[in-house]
Amino acid sequence: MKNLSFAQFVGCAFFFIFALKLQAQDMELPYHQIPDHAETYSAGNIVSRMIDGLGYRYYWATEGLTEKDLQYKPSEDGRSLMETMEHIYVMSNNIVLAPDAKPYERPKTPTKYSYEELRELTLKNLQMASNKVLGKSSEDMENFKVIFKQGDKQSEYPYWNMINGMLSDCIYHTGQIVLMRRASGNPQNPKVNVFLGKTRE
Repeated sequence: MKNLSFAQFVGCAFFFIFALKLQAQDMELPYHQIPDHAETYSAGNIVSRMIDGLGYRYYWATEGLTEKDLQYKPSEDGRSLMETMEHIYVMSNNIVLAPDAKPYERPKTPTKYSYEELRELTLKNLQMASNKVLGKSSEDMENFKVIFKQGDKQSEYPYWNMINGMLSDCIYHTGQIVLMRRASGNPQNPKVNVFLGKTRE
């Protein structure tokens, strides 16, 4: 094996440090593993755990994606993987606003986020939503509302619709991401364990 030149050595060292930095940033995001469960099965604690389960799944479904993965779509008229992430992000805004009974109004010209930004924003929304419902009683949750706003029009729904709507939908679409990245040639980390909520190192 040839000895590395000084320039090659510096280049390799820089790449190694950069990779470690990216890994450290990734570890700082929520849901690298699922948080410890609550001590009681209250209404809020159960929903919080559902959100945490989604967060863990989403974290690993979207970890280490390449540009090829992001552009992958199962059919010509289907959503790409990146568009699926954008869709989940939009719903995560509903999820985080519902405990405060605040409306979500989708902007006419949505901001285009990078893959890294989209992933971070979504995970942090889910973490925030989980914390908001944690410990809440069924009486507290009567005040949670799913509210859509478009101009002067506003529609309001009980939190039940969040459970069978956005929460279930986000889990469904996260599964699609797992399937799409496998079809793209970059399967999810096989050490992910959604039952335990931990990933073997």
